[in-house]
Amino acid sequence: MVAKTMAHQTGGVFFLRIEDTDQKREVENGIIGIISALKDYGIEPDEGMSDEENFVGEYGPYKQSMRKEIYQAYAKDLLAKGLAYPCFCTPEDLEQIRSNQEKAKERTGYFGKWTKCRNMPIQMAFDKIKNGESYIIRLKSPGNPDKKIKHKDAIKGGVDMPENDQDIVIIKSDGLPTYHFAHAIDDHLMGTTLVIRGDEWLPSVPLHLQLFYVLGFKPPKYAHIAPLMKTEDGGKRKLSKRKDPEAAVSFYKEEGIPKQSVKEYLMNIANSNFEIWRKQNPEKSLEEFDFDLKKMGVSGALFDMTKMLDVSKNVISKYTAEEVYTEALAWAKEYDDELAKLLENKEYSLEVLGIERGNVKPRKDISKWSDLKYAILYMYQFDKNNTDFEYQKITDKEEIAKIVNLYFEKYYDENDDKQTWFDKMKDLAEELGYSREVKEYKANPDAYKGHVGDISTVLRVTLTGRCQTPDLYEIMQVLGKEEILKRI
Repeated sequence: MVAKTMAHQTGGVFFLRIEDTDQKREVENGIIGIISALKDYGIEPDEGMSDEENFVGEYGPYKQSMRKEIYQAYAKDLLAKGLAYPCFCTPEDLEQIRSNQEKAKERTGYFGKWTKCRNMPIQMAFDKIKNGESYIIRLKSPGNPDKKIKHKDAIKGGVDMPENDQDIVIIKSDGLPTYHFAHAIDDHLMGTTLVIRGDEWLPSVPLHLQLFYVLGFKPPKYAHIAPLMKTEDGGKRKLSKRKDPEAAVSFYKEEGIPKQSVKEYLMNIANSNFEIWRKQNPEKSLEEFDFDLKKMGVSGALFDMTKMLDVSKNVISKYTAEEVYTEALAWAKEYDDELAKLLENKEYSLEVLGIERGNVKPRKDISKWSDLKYAILYMYQFDKNNTDFEYQKITDKEEIAKIVNLYFEKYYDENDDKQTWFDKMKDLAEELGYSREVKEYKANPDAYKGHVGDISTVLRVTLTGRCQTPDLYEIMQVLGKEEILKRI
């Protein structure tokens, strides 16, 4: 999402490249899964793979396994220039090198004096290849770890790191490139100007910049994003794809958290000034927010599901009844048959979902579609044989009966507007010895049994079975006289 936002706000192109050079990790229909997940959240690339084999754009193919010959051409050029060499080391050879390094208490890797094949005579290498010996191609690193590179990261600012001196693999034994080599070539050929990636890649910057230098390319700018964090046992740890369900895109779909809510929350933690901007611009679209990489946190932001659900409540509160109905029904058909059945009567459901919607202060009791069934169930189902209701302050059954009976015998009129309805509630309160205003009761509590709010709570619980609901007047209008009298 950040990459697309930055690309479009700077007049650039957001493209999808599939980096599948590690064939062992390939997942069946993985590309379709990535494309579908991005599309679900409105993150559709301007260029890139459109399915497993096809692509849109002038710089394709955008799938690295389909670009094998391109990488091999660049590898041959480096070999010809003496900037790369074939390596015939077996896994056993590499393990022996590592063991010797550990015994010598030196850092491990394939570099310097430990490079067994680096200075092999060309003819010897030719003979080995002709004899069918397996080999890989390694970069002949020109780096010196005693020297520093100065890297200016678009998020973290200036970072000094030792030069890379590892002779990394650039072409594997299967003829495919490593990620390091492939991405440098692709970023150059595809005109990449900004790479936004996780900060676990920051240590690779010296290597990647070296590859661009050796290949004769101008490197792109890098922006390394800190990982999302999670609290655990009083501390913090990185959000894990293996341990934390909320790290998977599928989690939000299954929970019924609207896509817009997820995007709003992620923007909230991505840019420190977004929350203030949203309060000042409640009706503007996300695309109008001026995203700034410099306002991304250098340390990991804390992922807070409670905060996300609060954001989601605000998002859903701005939905029309039709939007709530459409999204909730689509979710329910896949995940909640009972809710889908409740929503079968669209006309009535739109009335239910329209309660306290579109007001200056709309209802905010729904944070995800999996909440919706409980939030509206009393509008569809009512167990009139259940008398075990929690009435809060007024608990005497005779008093409850007196309140309910007097209201419906003397004051109830389904045609009243809201102000008339509320005035009658005050009249009922006064007639039964309760104050017409809450503030009157608080000023002189000994003079009254309670206040008009206590009276309305009795009616609310009698009609819905709950102490907390949206606006009682709107609920009664939607239920209608016939259903209300059944419940009474």
